[in-house]
This record gives sequence, C-alpha cells and structure tokens, in this order.
Amino acid sequence: MAYIETVSPIDAQGKVAEIYEKIASTLGFVPNAMKIYSSSPELLENIWNQISIYMQHPTLSAPLLAAIRMLVSERQECEYCVGFNRAMLINHAGWTQEQVDLTLKDAANAPFGEKEKALLLYVIDALKAPKKLQRSRIGDLHSLGWSDAEILEAVHHAAQNVAEDMVFNTFGIETDY
Repeated sequence: MAYIETVSPIDAQGKVAEIYEKIASTLGFVPNAMKIYSSSPELLENIWNQISIYMQHPTLSAPLLAAIRMLVSERQECEYCVGFNRAMLINHAGWTQEQVDLTLKDAANAPFGEKEKALLLYVIDALKAPKKLQRSRIGDLHSLGWSDAEILEAVHHAAQNVAEDMVFNTFGIETDY
C-alpha cells in the first residue's frame, strides 16, 4: 500500500473520476502510477495530459519511449517503472527478455535501428551528464532526421520520468502490472 492515501476507481468522484475514466478507456485499467496522484486532481490531470501527448506522438515510437523510461528508472532505482516498462517492451513491443536484459546492461544493445538508437543514447547521456554533451551530437541527430522538437521532447520525457520515479519511490508505489 502506498504511504499516502489514494482514491480507488470505485470511490473516485468529480474530476478524479473523469480522469480515471479517460485512463481506463485508454489503458484498460487505472494503474497505481496514476492513483498515486489522486489526492491532487490538478496534478493527476496534468500528468495524464503529458502521458497522452507521448502516447500519440507521431515520431517517437512507443518502444523508444518505453526504453527511455526503463533506462531512466533503472538509474533512479524505481522498481515499479523498470518493471512496468520492461513488461511494455515484452508484451506490446515484442522484445524478448534477453533484449530487455541486454538493453539494461548497455543502452547501445537496444534493438533499434541507427536513428532511434542514436536518440536513445543521446537521451541517456543527457541524463548522466547533461553539461558534457557536445553540440555536434545534435547535428548528428539532425543528420539522422530528428528535429529539434523531437530531440527536446525525448530529453523532456526522460527528465519527467526522473520526477515520476522520485514520486513513486518516495510514496512506496506498489506493483500492479
């Protein structure tokens, strides 16, 4: 059980119930990762809106985003998020357990083509040492076809995930996947 009180979908009312309805209609259930925000309807709505943007992203693929989240969460020691994204990669993206394990050992092992792998490695390097990244790497990403917006959005996704991991670790979120 989480360290703070959460609202179950059955007990949800008002804005929380409305947002839970959107979440359940999209994901099939309301994960603990969303329930943890139920004491703050505005924050819950904000988080869900951000998630929705990335779920509908036209160029950042679901497997790329899940790999980013999994690798960020591994670094942040968020067992919930590592497991959730591991399950997404295996159950929805068709990765094998071995591919996930190899990616966790080294992001360069991720089963992506050159374009997505380059962006993944850039994002992970930004997480580790953002001030050490060379400007030329953005040029390299441009030459592979990534726009400034896509690069920014991928880095922002990782940065947002650091915040989510902190929240989940702080409040003891339980596994539900």
